[in-house]
Amino acid sequence: MAVKQTAKSGRSGGSRKVARGKGKRSQRKLPGLWMFGRRTMALLWSVGWRTVLICLVILVAWTSFYYFRLPPSETLLEARSRGSATLHDKNGVAFAWRGSQFGGEISSRDVSPFLKNAVIAAEDKRYYRHFGVSPRGIISAILINLREGRGPFQGHGGSTITQQVAKLLCLGRQYNPDSGMSEAQFERDCRRTTLWRKFREIPFSFALEIKYGKEEILTIYLNRAYLGAGATGFEAASQRYFGVSIREVSPAESAMLAGLLAAPSIYAPTRNMANAVARANLIIGLMENQGYLSVSEAEEARARHAQLSTGTAARAGSYFADWIMETVPDFLSTDTKEDMIMRTTLDLQIQKSVDDALEHVFATKVKAGSRAEAAIVVMSADGAVRAMTGGRNPRATGQFNRATQALRQTGSAFKPFVFATALESGINPSDTFLDAPVSFQVPGSGTWRPKNYKNEYDGLITLTEALAKSSNVIAAGLSETVGRERVHQTARNFGIDSALAKGPAIALGASESTLVEMTAAYATIMNGGNRTVPFGLVDLRLKGDSKPLFTRLARSSERAVSRRTALLLTDMLRHVVEDGTGQRASLGARQAAGKTGTTQGARDAWFIGFTADYVTGVWMGYDDNTPLTGVTGGGLPAEIWKEAMLRIHDGVELRPLPSAATIRQ
Repeated sequence: MAVKQTAKSGRSGGSRKVARGKGKRSQRKLPGLWMFGRRTMALLWSVGWRTVLICLVILVAWTSFYYFRLPPSETLLEARSRGSATLHDKNGVAFAWRGSQFGGEISSRDVSPFLKNAVIAAEDKRYYRHFGVSPRGIISAILINLREGRGPFQGHGGSTITQQVAKLLCLGRQYNPDSGMSEAQFERDCRRTTLWRKFREIPFSFALEIKYGKEEILTIYLNRAYLGAGATGFEAASQRYFGVSIREVSPAESAMLAGLLAAPSIYAPTRNMANAVARANLIIGLMENQGYLSVSEAEEARARHAQLSTGTAARAGSYFADWIMETVPDFLSTDTKEDMIMRTTLDLQIQKSVDDALEHVFATKVKAGSRAEAAIVVMSADGAVRAMTGGRNPRATGQFNRATQALRQTGSAFKPFVFATALESGINPSDTFLDAPVSFQVPGSGTWRPKNYKNEYDGLITLTEALAKSSNVIAAGLSETVGRERVHQTARNFGIDSALAKGPAIALGASESTLVEMTAAYATIMNGGNRTVPFGLVDLRLKGDSKPLFTRLARSSERAVSRRTALLLTDMLRHVVEDGTGQRASLGARQAAGKTGTTQGARDAWFIGFTADYVTGVWMGYDDNTPLTGVTGGGLPAEIWKEAMLRIHDGVELRPLPSAATIRQ
């Protein structure tokens, strides 16, 4: 038994010894792990503070590099490489803007406090509390972008106003024309958001804050931000949209302007007023929440949202403005770095009347889906163009202008020049001619047999009746009788400078011309035979100057035909409207004279006519020369002309046309 106990005791003691041995080894391991942790932390701390120090040194050096390269702030207020043109109508109302608009340098200290507060509320509510960069804003933007399925830097940028200025300044880079990039490509590249560019924005933003301070940075922002419709800077945008300076904008106008910063193409009031108002209301709410507006001020701003200026709201005269820019030398328009003010002959009310008339006829009398186009020109007797529409979309800009650029066959609208030649040669309106089938021998071409429309003939009729009925055979006979060369010369005298047909078909309008050229030729008749040269620019001056660089010279005194011929032709053209092919253009009690024109194959249809006040030309056709279906000059073009003239003359006193009866015998 004792032996067993001893054995058990031996085993038990051995176990305790083993346990004690394990404990000692465990105790030896704990100090080792602790020491390893201490050494690791020390190493991390050593590396960490050195890394932070190096980063701070780099940041300071990088910031200093940008700081010493930044120029005085006043040199950064304008970023445009070219100037602009602001076009005013005859009453001095701005209606069109071309080029890069800049309203002039303006300080953040001088603007309406509503605008300053709206910009800060919308773009950077902590603007006055950070030093150029807002880590909270960047992290928040990244999380929003990731949550919405975009890349971390796609969409919301989280940029402060200072960072946005850094981007506007392209981090100090200047555009180099020799870089192989266009200026537009350079600007797009500057606005790209990448991780590397975000890093570079940090020292640049710090440099901006140190160099300029908050108010100067805000001044740069207000002057350089692009706000749509060609407007660079808030002053240009305010003038463009509302016709007022940013010194005077209301809370509603301020909110709408600030809303453009997010996306001018979406929130521009000229593009979509509903979007602009919705965005403005959102910013009004931010201004209210941040204490910039009282509850009553915010409610009033929402209830009475910003309204476009008269000229901007009209959105009229785009084709006219394009025409003006084409007629002005490049060094005064597209190539200038100056800001030009152009006073023009446009009448906004007449332009609106023309646009409404065209829209009405196409909406009520042209079948849906038709691709037919139309153009209208209205001018005074002296050639001052009062309205111009170069296509069915009157608000288009930079589009093909069918009133000035389309050369189209004139058809019977050319006949007044043939009849004027006959009158000049001594033929009288009461002289009779045989309206019957006829043939002519054309050297080198054989026999030519002109035909009347629908092959209908009226026998013996007067010259006045021949024009009223638009007799082709009598017009052709007159041209051959008086001589084509004389007809050519008469057309030239009337201002038809386009190439004229050589053969006998010239009498039937085989030549091509533009609508503005033909309308001016008819204005010559209205002008008593004195040649009318169309014009739209009255004077041009540098913005801020009172003395114009250019003023239109006195009108032409060149005579196209005698006054007697012009008056006789006016009487004859009056019969076209009263009892001839142009009866659908009749204005009732108001006397009107005009001529229809339909080309061979019905590819072009015209009506050009005048009252005692205005001459208006209408062309209709397809751009690809597809024949019109069931349309002649006496149809839809005459109806468009009538609708336009009724609107134009609304409220205008009735005046008779001049007549040959007034000529002293």
